[in-house]
Amino acid sequence: MSYEVRVEPTGDVIEVEEGQTILAAALRQGVWLPFACGHGTCATCKVQVLEGDADLGAASPFALMDVERSEGKVLACCAMPESDMVIEADIDVDPDFLGYPVQDYQAEVVDIQDLSPTIKGIFLKLDRAMEFQAGQYINLAIPGVEGTRAFSIANSPSEPGQIELHVRRVPGGVGTGWLHDELKLGGQLALSGPYGQFFVRRSDTKDVIFIAGGSGLSSPQSMILDLLEAGDSRQIYLFQGARNLAELYHRDLFEQLAQDHDNFHYIPALNEPLAEDAWQGFSGFVHEAAQAYFDGRFAGHKAYLCGPPMMIDAAISALMQGRVFEADIHMEKFLTAADGAESGSRSALFKRI
Repeated sequence: MSYEVRVEPTGDVIEVEEGQTILAAALRQGVWLPFACGHGTCATCKVQVLEGDADLGAASPFALMDVERSEGKVLACCAMPESDMVIEADIDVDPDFLGYPVQDYQAEVVDIQDLSPTIKGIFLKLDRAMEFQAGQYINLAIPGVEGTRAFSIANSPSEPGQIELHVRRVPGGVGTGWLHDELKLGGQLALSGPYGQFFVRRSDTKDVIFIAGGSGLSSPQSMILDLLEAGDSRQIYLFQGARNLAELYHRDLFEQLAQDHDNFHYIPALNEPLAEDAWQGFSGFVHEAAQAYFDGRFAGHKAYLCGPPMMIDAAISALMQGRVFEADIHMEKFLTAADGAESGSRSALFKRI
């Protein structure tokens, strides 16, 4: 059995299978609804039910309060229709968003690389091509682990038949622990995608600043490769942060790209370099490297941030102090399953992110 759900104000109509959430059905049919955490804790996907009934699912009482429930609000990531419905969503789709529908894939592990002491590169061959925008992510099913884990795609969209992932071992993390310790060449994994609203706004001609920390390099890598392959003429800056030299992976790749492209600039930063690193580059946090490079003046740039929450928040503060405003800052926070409800947290500096 399936139910028909009409989304206002766009008028899009989706078919939702029994037991399927409204959000899952919408994404698989190329209909975009705002969302973030995907499991009922952040309230980003809150919609108003105008007609029909739904099972509210596992919506957190903090994300969907009792008074909101009585007013007919639901979380699209949890709500499952019990009849045909009409819902109203706060939809503000970016004109640069291509809206590729989410699909399910089977993948074979074709390579595993030690990128750093804590990060592995996992290379997957898909059973068919996946269309995605650089910066988006996939949800990976890990054997023996409940639910899925989200990982950003690191390769360019020009390679639609494969997926490159950068997986940091999370201390005590069951999912990343399995990927680091148990995954073997030739193994089979199930995944779905693409997901996410983290992508380059090609219609904006401002020069571009990428600030990445740890395995947060994955999305910027995909975006930078995509821009350079397309012959984009904007000035592109990558600030990559790591603790020490061993953790600064893919340095050779970006140094080569900087040699090959006059408009690409690579600035690595180590915040705790070891004596044996003999580090001659910037010492300090990655947002401080950006401040030093631009002398604290960032006006006229578009910024894309990807990494752990503390890095993101520090970078946002630096950029805003340097006269880059909310509309020109886009981010992807790297959170773990242990972060729980925080996975839907928003920066206090932002109204819309």
